[in-house]
Amino acid sequence: MDKIEKKIEKLRQTIRRHNCLYYVESQPEIADFEYDQLLKTLEALESKHPDLITPDSPTQRVGGEPVKDFVQVKHSVPMLSLDNTYAQEDLREWHERVQKGLRSGEKSAFVVELKIDGMGLSLIYEKGLLVRAATRGDGETGEDITLNARTIRSVPLKLSGHPPEKLEVRGEVYVSKKDFDTYNAALTEQDNEKNIVYANPRNFAAGSLRQKTPRLTAQRPLRFFVHSFGSVQGKEYHTHDRFLRDCRAYGLPVEPLTTTFDSFDEVLRQCERLEKDRYSFSFEADGAVIKINDIAQRNRLGFTFKSPRWAVAYKFPAAQATTRVNYIEMSVGRTGSITPVAKLEPVECGGVTISNASLHNFDEIRRLDVRAGDWVMVERAGEVIPKVVKVITAKRTGQEQIVHLPEQCPVCGGKTDKGKETDVIFRCTNSGVCPAQLEKGLLHFAGRDAMDIEGMGEAVVQELLAKGFVSDLADIYTLTKDQLLQMEGFKDKKADNLLAGIERSKGKFLDRFVFGLGIRDVGEKAAYLLVDHFQSLSGLMAAESEDLLAIHEIGPVMAESIVSYFRQSSVKNLMEKFVRLGVEPKPEAVKKGPKPFAGMTIVLTGELKEYSRAEAERLIREYGGKTSSSVSSKTSFVLAGENPGSKLKKAKKLDIDIVDEFEFKKRMSS
Repeated sequence: MDKIEKKIEKLRQTIRRHNCLYYVESQPEIADFEYDQLLKTLEALESKHPDLITPDSPTQRVGGEPVKDFVQVKHSVPMLSLDNTYAQEDLREWHERVQKGLRSGEKSAFVVELKIDGMGLSLIYEKGLLVRAATRGDGETGEDITLNARTIRSVPLKLSGHPPEKLEVRGEVYVSKKDFDTYNAALTEQDNEKNIVYANPRNFAAGSLRQKTPRLTAQRPLRFFVHSFGSVQGKEYHTHDRFLRDCRAYGLPVEPLTTTFDSFDEVLRQCERLEKDRYSFSFEADGAVIKINDIAQRNRLGFTFKSPRWAVAYKFPAAQATTRVNYIEMSVGRTGSITPVAKLEPVECGGVTISNASLHNFDEIRRLDVRAGDWVMVERAGEVIPKVVKVITAKRTGQEQIVHLPEQCPVCGGKTDKGKETDVIFRCTNSGVCPAQLEKGLLHFAGRDAMDIEGMGEAVVQELLAKGFVSDLADIYTLTKDQLLQMEGFKDKKADNLLAGIERSKGKFLDRFVFGLGIRDVGEKAAYLLVDHFQSLSGLMAAESEDLLAIHEIGPVMAESIVSYFRQSSVKNLMEKFVRLGVEPKPEAVKKGPKPFAGMTIVLTGELKEYSRAEAERLIREYGGKTSSSVSSKTSFVLAGENPGSKLKKAKKLDIDIVDEFEFKKRMSS
């Protein structure tokens, strides 16, 4: 093996190792940027030496021509469904049936896994190489989606260690809640003919996995967990937990909460714990799966026509309720997007009273066929966001009103535009005048993570607009005390305080100003990256797409949004107006002095009292540290506020230092 070949193989091994650390062990050792650089180096070497490219190379995850139709493939071992139970009494009855099916006095152990709400997938490896991936289909026959499965980073193209001659593993393809929300939010803000907002993570995973073009699947943040095996040649497994341990050793990801129990009472307690914690998981889980651990016992118990006797699903109860849609309101966002919202007859659901449910877009209205006056079933998705699950058509009286596509903005009456014919996002095109866009834009600009103008809340902004005191963002800086005293609830002190807050905001850093402008697709982190790169507002305004794409983490959609925004003559006039009014924010200066967080990686979780998330991240940067969105062995400490999520549990499990805001402030001053 010559020098180049050795270098290429070493790079491949390094990338596979980091894939395993990220997806299997949940303990990444390098940042995404460093991983991307390794991959780019490998791609460059392989492009110069194409004869050294192998099918299992990490660069070969996306390739091949789009498929016209997926080929049908028969499963060597049927992918059967599970019987469902909905109460602990049902679980005990299942356990009694299992005990009757085993030998008298024979004890059994159980494996409890989370039932991930995704799409089933079968992977076949021969001599450690991925040779085929297929959907579950009808259980007997699925579809060959090998090219698409190869694009999923958590699916290894080559197994580590010493796998069996042939190994078929089965699992679930899913998308995390965070990735799902991020992707949907991006779709909402884009204008392209594929602009469809997905109703739930499961539909997203299923639709992504069956794309006819693998490169489209590669753009979706899909993940995979192994939960069982089909056929195995060259090795015999005696227990299920042994199989799962081997999977981890081979580089296949296994859901980390999967646990083996010797007592069925412990199984019941685990189901209770999982049900209680269900909304803290990073992915949607609709239940738990209980399996007999011993393979020989499974073989003796056998199968019914459609399901194994040795396994059962315990479904978590959904927080659902039935109520009536009083009317459907059109809400206009700060970028002009028009979102239909179902105004409901108030109903208790999952411990709270809900009266609103987003219908996402007009494609969702058509899918549900929901009308004003309909009786509907609503559900609290993720214990927080209410959504309409289905319409109860049997209760229709004929008086229900069909929702028509909006030809005019419901707030200003301006024209609407939905771009391409297949686009489902309607927007008000009256961006410079529409009161709804301006109201939400002002609130965003004055928000804590932007210009942080204390006292400029919703009621104040609405009255400023109603009285005609502001007509754009810059008009905030023209407000006078006489004007404020004309407003409800304003006396000398309150007016002085608001004017002082407005004046202080002129000293905010440039990245907060850029974020406050509300440019479509540009969040807090992107604003920081843009300012860090261009170091001036004029530099950013003059940037072309290629300049923006040179910044890591800035993609073509965001680049187009930024260029389009600053090309508008109204925006150029607005920026000039800001300057005339003394608003010329500068980039954040590099802090001199001690750097108590130098070299540290810090994770934030929960709600902080004294700082917004952006403020805490800024302080960490000022004092030499960096932030991460996930807890790993490389995490220096976790800053925890109220109602922390699963990051806190993982930090405790890894014995990572956890601090509160008081301790955080002490460490900054040390």
